[in-house]
Amino acid sequence: MKRWCALFIIVLLLASGTAAAPVSADDTYNYSYWGTPVPAPDPYSLEQVISGSDWSQDALSSPQDMYAGQDGRLYIADTGNSRIVILNRDLQLEKVIGEFEHDGKKDSLNHPQGIFVDSDQHIYVADTDNRRIVEFDQNGKPIRVMNEPKSTLLREGFQYQPVKLVVDKAKRLYVISQGCYEGIMEFDSDGGFNGFIGTNRIKFSPVDLFWKRISTKAQREQMQQFIPIEFNNLDVDDNGFIYTSSSEENSEQPLKRLNPSGTDILRSKGYFPPKGDVGNLEGGSLPGSSIFVDIISDQGGMYSALDSKRGRIFTYDKDGNLLYEFGGLGSQQGNFRTPVAIEMLGERMLVLDKDNNRLSVFNPTPYGDLIRSAVAALSEGKSEQSTSDWRKVLQLNANFDVAYIGIGKSLLKQGDNREAMNYFKLGNSREYYSEAFKRYRKEVVFEHFGMIVLFIVLAVAVIIAGVKLANRKTKGQFYREFGIIRNPFYTLLHPFNGFWEMKYERKGRLSVAFVIMALLVIATIVKRQFNGFVINFNNPEQLNSLDELKFIVLPFLLWCVANWSLTTLMDGEGKFTEIMIATAYSLLPLVLIYFPQMLYSNVITADESSFYYLLNTIAMIWFVWLLFTGTMTVHQYSAGKTIVTMLLTLVVMGIIIFLGVLFFSMLQQMINFVSSIYKEISFRM
Repeated sequence: MKRWCALFIIVLLLASGTAAAPVSADDTYNYSYWGTPVPAPDPYSLEQVISGSDWSQDALSSPQDMYAGQDGRLYIADTGNSRIVILNRDLQLEKVIGEFEHDGKKDSLNHPQGIFVDSDQHIYVADTDNRRIVEFDQNGKPIRVMNEPKSTLLREGFQYQPVKLVVDKAKRLYVISQGCYEGIMEFDSDGGFNGFIGTNRIKFSPVDLFWKRISTKAQREQMQQFIPIEFNNLDVDDNGFIYTSSSEENSEQPLKRLNPSGTDILRSKGYFPPKGDVGNLEGGSLPGSSIFVDIISDQGGMYSALDSKRGRIFTYDKDGNLLYEFGGLGSQQGNFRTPVAIEMLGERMLVLDKDNNRLSVFNPTPYGDLIRSAVAALSEGKSEQSTSDWRKVLQLNANFDVAYIGIGKSLLKQGDNREAMNYFKLGNSREYYSEAFKRYRKEVVFEHFGMIVLFIVLAVAVIIAGVKLANRKTKGQFYREFGIIRNPFYTLLHPFNGFWEMKYERKGRLSVAFVIMALLVIATIVKRQFNGFVINFNNPEQLNSLDELKFIVLPFLLWCVANWSLTTLMDGEGKFTEIMIATAYSLLPLVLIYFPQMLYSNVITADESSFYYLLNTIAMIWFVWLLFTGTMTVHQYSAGKTIVTMLLTLVVMGIIIFLGVLFFSMLQQMINFVSSIYKEISFRM
């Protein structure tokens, strides 16, 4: 017992390791497949900053929105000055819309927060504080005023305050009203209200729902209501799809792409959902997820979203892969204080800062320009150009996984499936790797079909001949000639008889149990490292063979110690050695299944992985059944008492772990205390 206790303590000490510190990120970064921020080159550089201080008609004041027209003009909703500022292609002041004639009377905008320009150069303004939409022509003359809608579809007490809007090719208006949680308001070309689209799902806690169900009416009225998340901005692409953003923190879908029926069709095939920062950067003073306040569609299916929490712009491709990010909070030029809107003016990125009252203009760097060119080329079917651009990107940033995926897609279109597999593997794209592997496997089977069939036939013949030869030499008693290793294999199919022979006929061997444990550790290590790529989600940089002590040897010893301690008090007949042997023999199905399972995983695609996971399930069920019958036979319990004992054993394991952690924590504190006293005495002497 002393030896087993010493071994247990050693294993516990080995298992109590400290996790590696997270890697901090530079100002510009991307995320690896494993969620680690990886430094990356700057995709954009600052070209100029415009505040309007040199304008003759006052500088910007709390601007809230902007829109880049097809004619190259930039339209800014200068909210604080209650006007629309129009800049020409050179971003010089061209025109201001503030006061206008309406029904023969002078009228004016009142803190407009939204702006949009359609293909006819008509300017639509969300005149927020006047609770209306105003349409102007390209010269700034009013065409029509759409006042607050009246409809039975609107709830009682609804307050119409339009803040953002877009217009599609059919001249339908989509409006976001402040405080409107029902969704995006849709108006027809005549300004008639059609209803709401794209309503967000309600987010609530099951506990809150339970209390609300059992509460009285008066109590429910005082509780927080379950209402959908509001949209805060939107954009429409060339195909008529609407991109939206929601500002609630920790939202599961802060960005959406809505089809005409209001269904979200935004693709999320990247490493992580398109939601900005996927984790808190080390040393950051702003914990939590990103809060998006604007979104803009771009060429080749790309889109960019503005994070107001950290002042960063995140750009994604049509599959949801993060291409790059840049920006940040700060007072210096190139950073922002309260960014509220982004726009694309050609290749340039424009960011509007409300509190700094300025417009920052960014030009793509060679790195950013190559990424944009590669994505656009692939979208247009120019595979060779896309491959060339992605290779140049890798010369600037070899850690950019999306570049490997982009090259793989191009090679896949060209029919080079084997090389595409290599690039998809470098980019950790299991979906595309699986598709390339399926095509490559088909090529190999067609090319070597005869050899494959011949190999299978020969393998089956060798196995049959080997079994017959063994039976002939042992006179039909081949199974009984295994000696000491016969019992664990016999126990696999005849558990009650096998465990009975182990206990009462002394056919169990502790040495065999140790061999099974060693083989299980080896099988698990081999499985973790050499499983097929499509089902292997282990980070190779974090694989450590000693970790198997935590996941296999430590639970094994804990189970044996806890079961022996418990059954001693419950009239169990099993000795500690018998418990160890029975537990180890129960693990044999895992050993037998893991090795062929690993081989099988290397010849399947993602669509064929169901059988792989079925083998996992079979192995675990088989193990639990053997452990149940072994515990019942060793201790001579009834079935009911065995189940109770196994459940209590798990509880005792938890108690042992708690006491062990508590002991080592106290020991560490004592060591620190003695060390501090020693340092104090040494310092004073």
